[in-house]
Amino acid sequence: MIERGPMRGASKPPFEIVAIAASAGGLNALTRILSTLPATFNAGIVVVQHLDPRHRSLMAEIIGRRSSLPVRQAVAGSHIKAGHVYLAPPDRHLLINRDGSVSLTQTELVNFVRPSADLLFESVAASYGERAIAVVLTGSGRDGSIGVTAIKQRGGTVIAQDEDTSEFFSMPSAAIRTGVVDFVLPLDEISTALLNLLGTVGSD
Repeated sequence: MIERGPMRGASKPPFEIVAIAASAGGLNALTRILSTLPATFNAGIVVVQHLDPRHRSLMAEIIGRRSSLPVRQAVAGSHIKAGHVYLAPPDRHLLINRDGSVSLTQTELVNFVRPSADLLFESVAASYGERAIAVVLTGSGRDGSIGVTAIKQRGGTVIAQDEDTSEFFSMPSAAIRTGVVDFVLPLDEISTALLNLLGTVGSD
């Protein structure tokens, strides 16, 4: 694990937000990560999962049954809270503003998808800078590869799922090829890495 300098404020964690992107195979990957994070997890979590826009998403209910953290679909105007998980609604781009509030838009597709991980990551990078972590999980396509560069340029940290544990490696591979990924990890090691980066004690 990398070492970081002293925190700027003793009362603040080194990271305040974790932005996660997933596509094909993502429900299983997200459930496995979020089910192993303790209720004491001291950062907000925002998630873009590519979904069929024609159907109501049950992801919040499915993941919420396994997670110690509250899991809900993001609502425009709400504010990101530590220890809560916010999922992008189907067919809406999820953006996080500088005051930690949520914006949802139905602007054009980005890399053929909506919601877009690139747009989420770029908004998180602009709003949180070095206090942001981006995670790219299993998925097809290359969504997120532009956004991780924005995260890194603002001093944030980037994690990608490794090939062996990805059901579809296109998204993590595209992120890795940018050269800005800090950690390439098996799925079951990602939650531990997040806990270590935040200095959060696990529940085990």
